[in-house]
Formats: sequence, C-alpha cells, structure tokens
Amino acid sequence: MLDDTDTRLLAALQKDAHLTAHQLGDMLNLSPSQAGRRRQRLESEGYINGYAARLDPMKLGLQVQGFIQVHLGTHGPEQSASFARMVATRPEITSAWTMTGEADYLLHVYCADLPGLNSLLHEVILPHPAVARVQSQIVMDQLKRDAPLPT
Repeated sequence: MLDDTDTRLLAALQKDAHLTAHQLGDMLNLSPSQAGRRRQRLESEGYINGYAARLDPMKLGLQVQGFIQVHLGTHGPEQSASFARMVATRPEITSAWTMTGEADYLLHVYCADLPGLNSLLHEVILPHPAVARVQSQIVMDQLKRDAPLPT
C-alpha cells in the first residue's frame, strides 16, 4: 500500500530519475537513508520498473512518427504469438497494444522518412501471414509529450 510520501516520491522520480537520496530526502522531509530505503522498496515491489533517458527523435533523424492500426485476417494463439514476435524484432515499433474495437493492434512507430514508413508497412507488416490490412496515421505535431503517470 502506498502512502502520501510514496506517491510524492514516485511523482518526483518520474520528473527527474537522477534525484539523489539526499535530494529526495529534502523534498520529502526525510533523511537521505529513509528516502533511499523507500526508493529501494518501491523498486523491489515493482512500482518502479526501471530508469531510462528520453531521447529527441528529430535529433536522431527520426522525422516521421506514426500510428498503425493492424487488422488480422486470422485470429488464434499461433497467429498472435507470431505477430508479437515480429513486433518485438522491429526497432521502429516503439510500443504496441492489443485493442478492443475494429483494430486488433495499435503500433506506435518512428521512421527516418516516409520511404522508411512505406518499407515497414509493405515489406514487414503487410506480408505477415496473419495480417489482413493496416491503417496508418502520420503524426503532424505532438501536443503533449508522454507524461508521467498520475500518482
């Protein structure tokens, strides 16, 4: 069970994962050792899954961001597992979800350019034996970056 101090600690770490135990202690009115123990507990209990740097896609030459809705022609455990394996191998696909509604999957992708997106669609995703059709949307502008989770 999380208390108010835990939720404040999680919120602070989502904004800046580099905070030291001393800095967290100052923010939370705890000693550095208490703040460090709380962080370790939240990590060991799975509230914190890891730490990562946020990179600028444009600086990396990833000019095209898009979403691809994937509709399967056949549904079954083997087709789903095969599709999931293909998704896991593609670095352009940065996240993927199974969905309710018309589409079976929603993929978030980053590509260097439109020919790269076209190649991903026509040489990788559409040829997969379980895929019936796709619908893609290209991001024109991102109004809000991926934000911290509400705590």
